[in-house]
Amino acid sequence: MNRLPASSVSPTLSAGLYTQQQLTQAQFKRISSFMEKTTGIKMPDSKRTMIQSRLANRLKVLHFNDYAQYIDYVFSTSDTANDEIVMMIDLLTTNLTHFFREKPHFDFMTSTVLPHLAECGITCPQIWSAGCSSGEEPYTLSIVMKEFMAANRGVFTDYSILATDISTRILSKAVDAIYPLESVEKLPYDIKHKYFLKSKNPDKPYAKVKNEVRNKIHFDRLNFMDISFNIRPKKHIIFCRNVLIYFDKPTQLEVIRKLVDCLEVGGFLFLGHSETIFGGNLPLRTVSTTVFQKTKEC
Repeated sequence: MNRLPASSVSPTLSAGLYTQQQLTQAQFKRISSFMEKTTGIKMPDSKRTMIQSRLANRLKVLHFNDYAQYIDYVFSTSDTANDEIVMMIDLLTTNLTHFFREKPHFDFMTSTVLPHLAECGITCPQIWSAGCSSGEEPYTLSIVMKEFMAANRGVFTDYSILATDISTRILSKAVDAIYPLESVEKLPYDIKHKYFLKSKNPDKPYAKVKNEVRNKIHFDRLNFMDISFNIRPKKHIIFCRNVLIYFDKPTQLEVIRKLVDCLEVGGFLFLGHSETIFGGNLPLRTVSTTVFQKTKEC
């Protein structure tokens, strides 16, 4: 990554001074407008302090004196500017999740969705965790599949899970599959015992997802603002939960249309409990709380 020559850096500029720089309203608007156009994520004025805080370390790393220099660089045409744009998106993207989040969805998947797919002759369910964050959701889906196949031997021969997110930083964490020990403490003992490894170092307590769960998942970067997702083969189950809340209504419906295009007829779409398809005129019917089944091709 290109950096400013040492002569351009003030020798009296302390590390603490970087964090004292203020992101002006005009600078905030330039970044927030770019984020909305590029990722669909709306950033109201209330996010200004958050953006300033999250980008402060980039000023230190790149030896910039203020946010004006950083903005000029990130929106320049230099060869490394695109890499910094990806880094900026990573830093400004909120990722919050945990194992078995909104558990009724996974219960419905086990009790209704998977038996339905089996009755339809599906032998290898194709699943997509769209907006997978740090990996807890796709790993939960893999555990659900393992548990269902163990209880219903011979129903499915295999399964495959695609997990995508816009943040390369959070995808790296997901691939590592290492989590604070407290993140699995509330899981049932048999689930922890079968699917997680506990660190032996008491000074660094963590849990790692076992390979048998991990090796069914493929992680990839995807931006919901892409013209089309072009996800193939089409999926039988898509989870896209608590992601659309960051978009305005037209963008939400456009993303859902593209998700539905990647879903098999008869397949199931799971949204977050604060998200809706109302007003979208989509080929979906409600089968449970924020769970929808595709009725026909778009």
